[in-house]
Amino acid sequence: MTLMFVSFCSAEHGSTEHSLARKENMEKRPIIKIELTNGDKAVEITGWLLLAGLWTLTGLNYSGLPDEIPVHYNGLGQPDNYDSKSGIWMLPVIGTILFIGMTVLNRSPHIFKYPGKITTINAKQQYTSATRLIRFLKVAVVMIFVVIVFKTIQTALGQAAGMGNMFLPFALLLLFLPLVIFLSSNKKKDRV
Repeated sequence: MTLMFVSFCSAEHGSTEHSLARKENMEKRPIIKIELTNGDKAVEITGWLLLAGLWTLTGLNYSGLPDEIPVHYNGLGQPDNYDSKSGIWMLPVIGTILFIGMTVLNRSPHIFKYPGKITTINAKQQYTSATRLIRFLKVAVVMIFVVIVFKTIQTALGQAAGMGNMFLPFALLLLFLPLVIFLSSNKKKDRV
């Protein structure tokens, strides 16, 4: 039903012409390799270390977990569903898929959606900013998964009562702060 509504709205607003124009614009975008600064490399290494830590944390604590552990939390961070302890492995798996997916995506910044037109003049700056944003988001996503695994282990072992009521604001801040910084810095650069 939703797909039909979206298709109807898209056809209604001439989306076919718009998508063709967007595709032509993307084909004209320069394809350049973005060199990483030392800071970019540090963020990238931090992400890989956090990912390794996520797997290590899960592996080292798995055998000591009870047979049933919390697998879902409500908006207040309290567990509201329990299942087999093997479910904890889904967290590093999903975190890894997201991290590697964003890593692969980050190799092709010319295919990203940008707020303005990409030209040979601004491509390097726009691609650098966009890849940096994705790099910070990768770290944020893995950090969130590390916290979820850590708090799930604590809760399962009776050392905590759940995620705590600050988890959701923390996770949202980690995800949206880099985006707000990226968008505001691009607006400042557009004015200059």
